[in-house]
Amino acid sequence: MAWLSLLLFLPWFVLLGALYWLFPRQPRTTARRLFDGVALLLAFVLSILAMLWGHHIGVVQSDAGPIWRQVLAVLYAYGAFLAVMVAALLLRGAWLAQRATKAASKSTGGTA
Repeated sequence: MAWLSLLLFLPWFVLLGALYWLFPRQPRTTARRLFDGVALLLAFVLSILAMLWGHHIGVVQSDAGPIWRQVLAVLYAYGAFLAVMVAALLLRGAWLAQRATKAASKSTGGTA
């Protein structure tokens, strides 16, 4: 029953992961593919761990229904996935900007 949370959000994770992978379209180097792949794998693994942890700790109140254990698990999974994706977007943006600056300075002979 713990995996129900992930099963319900898996299509959304796939959609967000595909958008992250596809945009921006350029530059698409081997280093960027590796970075994106590691980021997506890390987001997926951490969301599974967060989901299992959220399902394990359950809800503190004993009068809450069994659905709240699933709700808490999916909230943790979604939060972990988004946290990794936002961090990866920020790091990738800074990394791409840095590479573009280096490429521009090389093409002008080091004078800017």
